[in-house]
Amino acid sequence: MSRPGISVEHRSLPARQPGVVRCDVGGLIGFMRRMEWPEGASAGDFVEVTIRRYRELEEHPQELLFDGPSRRAARCFFENGGDELFLFSVCIEDDGDIRAPNPDDGPLKPLFDRLRAEDDIALLACPSAAYLRCEVLRSGAVRSDADELYEVLLQHCQQMTNRFLIVDAPHGLHGDLLLRWFHDFQRRKPEHKAFGALYYPWLRKGDAVFPPSGAVMGAFARVELERRPWGVGWPPANIPLFGVTHSDVELDWTEVGLVGESGINPFVIQPGRGVVIWGARTMSLDPRWLFINCRRVVSAVTEQLRRDNEWAVFEVNDPALWKVIERDCMVRLDEFWTAGLLSGARPGSEFSVECNEVNNPMVARDSGQLNVYVRLRPVGTTERIFIDLRLGSPGS
Repeated sequence: MSRPGISVEHRSLPARQPGVVRCDVGGLIGFMRRMEWPEGASAGDFVEVTIRRYRELEEHPQELLFDGPSRRAARCFFENGGDELFLFSVCIEDDGDIRAPNPDDGPLKPLFDRLRAEDDIALLACPSAAYLRCEVLRSGAVRSDADELYEVLLQHCQQMTNRFLIVDAPHGLHGDLLLRWFHDFQRRKPEHKAFGALYYPWLRKGDAVFPPSGAVMGAFARVELERRPWGVGWPPANIPLFGVTHSDVELDWTEVGLVGESGINPFVIQPGRGVVIWGARTMSLDPRWLFINCRRVVSAVTEQLRRDNEWAVFEVNDPALWKVIERDCMVRLDEFWTAGLLSGARPGSEFSVECNEVNNPMVARDSGQLNVYVRLRPVGTTERIFIDLRLGSPGS
């Protein structure tokens, strides 16, 4: 029976019920040139709409403030299994604002501030950028006016951790010119190329030709939702695209091999399946990040562990806290291993967590730091299957 006074309940740490990180939410970026601005708008203003089906955009009073490539990409996203999509349309003076973007100043700053505040967007594309001018320089190098924008978006994805950019090949670029452009692009600022993937060629629906990023983003989401909550471990390849009839350029298998080996993800036409994604590579040259699912598994794990342990900020930094964090991280990694995201014959055989006095010396604790070392190996991707078929009796 209770009585008047003060009762004390001892609890070791605050309760916490973090949510699961989503890896299927898409984001599309488009642009409005000055003549398209709504009344009272200025450079840097943007319109944002979040939709769960394409009809919501068709019925939205601001539908026409989004450019044609963005609207087409949104339709393709939902036709291919997407569930939730953020659309952004930014007011720019002219294409110069795209050719030399600055995420910390200028017309694109408000957009990037908004993107940084939205943790759930995991997939990003900018189909309008693929229409920008592409030229061959006297040196033989190939440059696109979208190059710097892609670099800024890739850097942004790296900073956000669990965000991945789907890039469209520049309009009208094929063959050797495409490979020259891509090889040069890969080698510029290579540190963040693992956070994006390039797809080629463009797609068609009847006579309409359009960049593939919207359809590919929907296919990414479909793979993840069909294997929820951790479908991010499956490579988004060898799957058909819906809402398209054929590709703008039909590649033979020799061209598919050449394009794929370079790091570009091609589309193939297969009888009975239609247009099929036939590649799962990032744009990185680092063999650790060659495949999309390897990069995205590590990104998802990193983001999940960050969210799981936000409660620990401003807790007392002592061995008791270290043990709790180490235990909680191992429990979450066991969950990832059970879901098939981490390699290893048994739990913990190829992943570990370290949070102790070794990586948290007194100098780190005095400065307010808490260090947690996580080692893991994500699942790989089967890109080739070799069959050694021999005819004859054993031993012949």
